[in-house]
Amino acid sequence: MESRAVLRHTRVSPQKTRLIADQVRNKPIADALRTLNLMGTKRARIIAKVLNSAVANAMNTGLMDVDNLYVKSIQVDGGVVLKRWRPRAQGRATRILKRTSHIAVVLDEL
Repeated sequence: MESRAVLRHTRVSPQKTRLIADQVRNKPIADALRTLNLMGTKRARIIAKVLNSAVANAMNTGLMDVDNLYVKSIQVDGGVVLKRWRPRAQGRATRILKRTSHIAVVLDEL
């Protein structure tokens, strides 16, 4: 039995978020949350929030033992890219890409 949680359109770069997601993949949930709390970055807090949501989903179904959960998969995909313009010298402008991410977590029992 699996438990899932998905966070969509969060304002963090997918490339940088994948680096943190790789640190917690295939770990027990307690170790994963401890690792994320020690990182202290915005991306780590967002991933911890999604992990806690997946744990809450597992508790609400009542079919899984929360103490035996591990991160079966964590996937960070790119979302919508917000395009902005920044004024530059001599009347020019450059494009700024504000990237978003979709984070999907699947937990399973050991």
